[in-house]
Amino acid sequence: MKQLLTRAAQILLCVAASTATPLLAQQSCESLKDLQLPETTITSAETVPAGDFKLPPGGLVPSMNLPAFCRVKADLKPSSDSLIKIEVWMPLEGWNGKFEQLGNGGLAGSINLYMLASEMKHGFATAGTDDGHTGQGTDGSWAIGHSEKVRDFGYRAVHETNLKAKKIIAAFYQKSFRYSYFNGCSEGGREALMEAQRFPDDFDGILAGAPAHYWTSLMAAFAWNAQALSDPASYPGDPARLALQNAAIAKCGTQDGVTDKFIKDPLRCHFDPSVVLCKDAASGSCLTQPQVDALKKIYAGPVNSATGKQISPGYEPGVEAEPGLPGINFSSYVFGFGPGLSLDSIFAGSVYGGFVFEDPAWKVTQLNFDKDIATAEAKIGPILNASDPDLKAFQAHGGKLIQYHGWNDGSPPPLHSVNYYVSVLSRMGGVEKTQSFYRLFMVPGMMHCGAGPGPNAFGNLMDLAPAQDPQHNIFVALQNWVEKGPAPDRIIATKYNEDNPTKGVAMTRPLCPFPQQAKWNGKGPASDEGNWSCAAPPEASVKKSSLPEKH
Repeated sequence: MKQLLTRAAQILLCVAASTATPLLAQQSCESLKDLQLPETTITSAETVPAGDFKLPPGGLVPSMNLPAFCRVKADLKPSSDSLIKIEVWMPLEGWNGKFEQLGNGGLAGSINLYMLASEMKHGFATAGTDDGHTGQGTDGSWAIGHSEKVRDFGYRAVHETNLKAKKIIAAFYQKSFRYSYFNGCSEGGREALMEAQRFPDDFDGILAGAPAHYWTSLMAAFAWNAQALSDPASYPGDPARLALQNAAIAKCGTQDGVTDKFIKDPLRCHFDPSVVLCKDAASGSCLTQPQVDALKKIYAGPVNSATGKQISPGYEPGVEAEPGLPGINFSSYVFGFGPGLSLDSIFAGSVYGGFVFEDPAWKVTQLNFDKDIATAEAKIGPILNASDPDLKAFQAHGGKLIQYHGWNDGSPPPLHSVNYYVSVLSRMGGVEKTQSFYRLFMVPGMMHCGAGPGPNAFGNLMDLAPAQDPQHNIFVALQNWVEKGPAPDRIIATKYNEDNPTKGVAMTRPLCPFPQQAKWNGKGPASDEGNWSCAAPPEASVKKSSLPEKH
């Protein structure tokens, strides 16, 4: 369980690449200790020599080989109850003239030094924050009695980090950056959309992966799933989940003449888990009626029983038994190790108990979907939800936003991203106007931020980064869009054998700007992206996703 919690708090984000420019002049790193900034105390500024840099325990790698860099730590106190810790890392040589701020995962509580290091190796000056509190990424108890810390977590810490990091970078290099970027997935994706909505001038380009942007709706979905599986009789074991996954792929894995081990377009899939119902005596490889009922709830999503109103979309079938790292794979969120041991249950308990009811003894089984959702919306929705579709100020700033989301995400339901995109289309004046600055890429067969049976490597996970070009790397595509002009019309995603780049490529497929979908041309192997093109979606997909007409 400890490993599960650690992994969930450290969701990996995207990788960047750019051509470095020579460093002309810079202030000494140590002198930054005396830099005076409002509401800021620089606690240390030190030059770190090139070589093996040890990372905190519990991460994916124990150390990284890094170039020499200036490491600055600071405490920010924008309110009397704030203590926002930040770090800014700046390469001594080869700075590319760009600033990249990295997002968090889970409920934050620490700075992911792996991300800062990975991006700095590509020439960026990088920065990150703990979001204003210290602790485990699944712990929400710090929010009890600390409304200002909740505000820091909600939006203030990321914005304050942006303001202070830019000043530190300018002081060190004796010149300003040329471009600024934000890169985040999951909670980092929520932070990304929050920046575009609340602070549209902070960044030139924003990459928002699998955003947990509709926070109150997401926590309702988590609690709904946890309650559906709270009875041991409703909880399916591993063999039953494998049978369920196989049945979903048998039903919907063949679309448009191509058979895959994943569902290419879930919007056209109408899967009923009853097909796996045990015919006679219950066995491990079929579902009992209570298990079928629980799965139907998870796929349908929470509703208000009094009004019939949908509170959140549900989840898509097809990866119920898929392996992967805890915090990324579907199973760790929805099922976990048993009833009450899923990340859904843990996160929902932490957020409702810490943020909403401020009761450390609160249990997720207590949530009343007919009454308590409105309480959460009123108390924390205005602070934590990044669901405002009005991006006019960000567009006017010249900002570019790319969002991506796996169709088999077990954390934010995939339709959260689709629904937000559709709301922006309506607010901003249709597809043409919106896609001039904002594009959404839905990824078939991908789970939370990465992994899954589909092509899932496209610059989204640092350890699975493909070629550093705008065709294969979504963050490089964002930079290309910001700095050179052309919008990304397709991103090539790669599926490695066993999700390991050293074991060869299983297939490549294009990712298309939503609502377009990749369509096989009927000639050549379906495993080669060159035999696919981006096309308008079938009518069934358009209807299910409620796309507005083009204005």
